[in-house]
Amino acid sequence: MKNGNFVMDAHTGFWDASPENCKNKYGEAFVETFYAFHTGFNPTGQPQWNMDYETQFRKVDPDWYLDTMFVQGDADMAILSTQVLMDFYHTGFTNAERNAQLIKRAPDRLIGLGGIDPRSPDALEQVDRQVELGMKGFKWYTAEWRGDSRGWKANDPMVFPLYERCIELGIKNMHFHKGPAVEPLALERFDVRDIDEPSTLYPELNFIVDHCGLPRLDDFCWLSARSPNVHASLAVALAFIHNRPRFFGNLMANLLFWLGPDRIIYGTDFPIWYPQWQLDDFMAFQIPADIEDEFGVTLTDEIKAKIIGGNIAKLYDIDPVKKLDQIKNDEFSIRREARIAAQNSNSIGAR
Repeated sequence: MKNGNFVMDAHTGFWDASPENCKNKYGEAFVETFYAFHTGFNPTGQPQWNMDYETQFRKVDPDWYLDTMFVQGDADMAILSTQVLMDFYHTGFTNAERNAQLIKRAPDRLIGLGGIDPRSPDALEQVDRQVELGMKGFKWYTAEWRGDSRGWKANDPMVFPLYERCIELGIKNMHFHKGPAVEPLALERFDVRDIDEPSTLYPELNFIVDHCGLPRLDDFCWLSARSPNVHASLAVALAFIHNRPRFFGNLMANLLFWLGPDRIIYGTDFPIWYPQWQLDDFMAFQIPADIEDEFGVTLTDEIKAKIIGGNIAKLYDIDPVKKLDQIKNDEFSIRREARIAAQNSNSIGAR
């Protein structure tokens, strides 16, 4: 909880890019690109947010993930994303089975996304299996390689039966990576414009566009303006807030102007970056006055509360008040309160 508001991080990962799991140079290149994002966007002059590549970053430790999110950080819930990438990793970069294992550790705080390659001959059966595992939505990675194929499109008719199966199973949230390219994947294959058709054909689904379509923000905003079931996830975009605040201010002004305050969703992409500095910076952030004037928008505390938890909670039918009451005495809340008490005691003793 942050400033009395429910916090739900809509984009986190529980990956394994260890040397043992990498199939080839492409698996190495993929995680190395993630780490380049980490070092390139971290707050300048704040080494406490740095991660060691070999011991922390390559393979996410479950205890470290849970402690960082729910004990050291202010998140109340988080969503585990999925990038399967079976051409690069023996068991996948992430997968539904691994997500399900971590969810067992914190079932009241974690939501898992499945991951399907629609080119797989058993794709429909995979949807069924992953929903049986407890996945509550799906993450789609349109630039994923499969043999000689270098990606697919969200508006390809071969994908439509998968959307329809999700609807039949009561799964309504479709998360799409539509943002920066990660080596060796092609930026073209993450083009956001293929969301336009399925979002119109399937109004009962929510299309959550991770990374706001960057660098194609204009395309994303134009298609989102006419599709009320398209939502903007701030993962990666939020990382600009510290070192590029004006860029981030312009992005937020565009989203507020085109989508309004109810379709913008908080996500940190942890463990690419620690979540807490992003949340702290966002809660303190104000759009520069000249940009506010140009767009006629303001990022108020009420809007921030929607973004950091309220909006994504609605999509997953979560009542924030009931959820906060449910977790107030769980293992992580108890440990978090003990940490805060110890910090306060040390602070008093140092005076």
